[in-house]
Amino acid sequence: MTTNLMMLLAILVCSLTALVSAENDTRYRIFPQRTSKEAAVVEWGHSAIISALDGAVATFGPQTSQGANFEVETGVVLADPVDGVGKRNKSNDEADLSLSEFERSYPGKLVNSESVEGNMVIMTDSAGLSGVTMARIAKDSGAAALMVVNTDQSTGDFIYSLEPESDEEKDYAEKHIDIPVIMVSLQAGNVITTAMATDATDPKEVSKGAGLPERIRLYAGGDRPFFEDAIPGKPLVYLIHNMLTPDECDELLRMAEGKYERVDDTNGINNYLENSFASQNKGGDAINVDRTYLWKGGIAGKVIKDIDERMSQVMGFPTEHYSDFQLNKYVSGSGYKPHFDINDANGIMATVTIFLNDVPEGQGGELVFPKPGDGGDPVLIRPKKGLAVVHHNTDENYNFDETTLHQEFPLRGSSSVKYVAKKFVYLHPQPQATRIVLPLIAMPFGGKLPKVFSMLQNKLIEKFGLAAADFYFQKIVTMIPILLLILIASGVSSFVSSQMKQSGAESEKPSRKKVTSEKNAKSKTKSKKRD
Repeated sequence: MTTNLMMLLAILVCSLTALVSAENDTRYRIFPQRTSKEAAVVEWGHSAIISALDGAVATFGPQTSQGANFEVETGVVLADPVDGVGKRNKSNDEADLSLSEFERSYPGKLVNSESVEGNMVIMTDSAGLSGVTMARIAKDSGAAALMVVNTDQSTGDFIYSLEPESDEEKDYAEKHIDIPVIMVSLQAGNVITTAMATDATDPKEVSKGAGLPERIRLYAGGDRPFFEDAIPGKPLVYLIHNMLTPDECDELLRMAEGKYERVDDTNGINNYLENSFASQNKGGDAINVDRTYLWKGGIAGKVIKDIDERMSQVMGFPTEHYSDFQLNKYVSGSGYKPHFDINDANGIMATVTIFLNDVPEGQGGELVFPKPGDGGDPVLIRPKKGLAVVHHNTDENYNFDETTLHQEFPLRGSSSVKYVAKKFVYLHPQPQATRIVLPLIAMPFGGKLPKVFSMLQNKLIEKFGLAAADFYFQKIVTMIPILLLILIASGVSSFVSSQMKQSGAESEKPSRKKVTSEKNAKSKTKSKKRD
């Protein structure tokens, strides 16, 4: 009896725990949802200018068996009708209730199937057809691949892997669908359909496919960076998978090793240069967080240069607008309370948060946006090595967006550790004093800038205000190399002068000895003559 009661209690506790966990999960929109296995890339152009789009591959078709090896190079055609149905009936047997929904919804081949033959065809999902039905239309029309455009404007750039909606569709896809099928966002669909259009191109012709590139290449994304939309606006938040390679993550950790210091945001001191600010909350926002800043700028080595160039290509911001890397280390119990990324001395347009290691699910450390302005649930992003989270701190008019409030949940587990690298995208390009001079000064200290510079900037801000202080600070920093050159030149000049004097003094000694010896020799000669 007692044993049965204990078992019932254990089951009840487990059930309640699972229920609470499920309730906690349902409170959030959890990311990432996409994986590298489902990523595809559509590319066109030549070696000088290449354009590319991200896509999500369907769970059926050859890409599921070929994985990272699938690739198609072909022309591209817009479907007619573009949604696969148009004004025609979905099926001649639409009223035949003896047929399955899958068969009744099939409208037949495309009107322009002759043009589609051997090419990738673009269709929209606006008619409400299933993914397998659209793939069937494309396959029967002779297409080499199918691109489905997600026309749901409320989802922003959200895309997903199309799946069979019934056992019948699954069976049909396994037997008949042997062409790659991908989904792209509405924005991506607009990009590819207007890729070759000019201002002189008739919009009616564009709607018929006149703006499409002549040829495209469709292939598995593999380790290539690809996007995942989290919040389409208010604030704009998106994920970039594979932003950093595992080796690059490890190299950043190596650079930061031994340089961390505990963040104290309760002392009222701001470090505008390194984006580390005093908290407005009693007790601070940073909970047992260790931090360092790697001053590399325009003199960075190959690893960081490669990262900066990739980020610029993927995100579209010039490298001159990026800060250097700020690295944060979290251990068990470490976290960050809700806060904003605001730098009054140098406006931050966007923040890039990159996870440098994996944190097992259930051990915390998630990045959370608790109050998104889109009316949806809070967004929770789990740490994944190499994954970048980009959130814009300003709106389209560069005004501060208060919905960018974010936090990092505390780590759980005695052995838990999380490393995060942040880059801040500034509204204005960084001056040469910041990108060249300060990294040069930091170089002898392993990339750490002496604190005297942040102290100097704070003193200037106290005396002259933010705008004037920045002007004076940049002037002072710019003068440092000139002063150093003057000091070096003066030192070299003094050294050369002393060397020359010393050399001249030493050269006079043999001459004097020679004159003395000659005089002695003459004296001896005269003495001999007298004798």
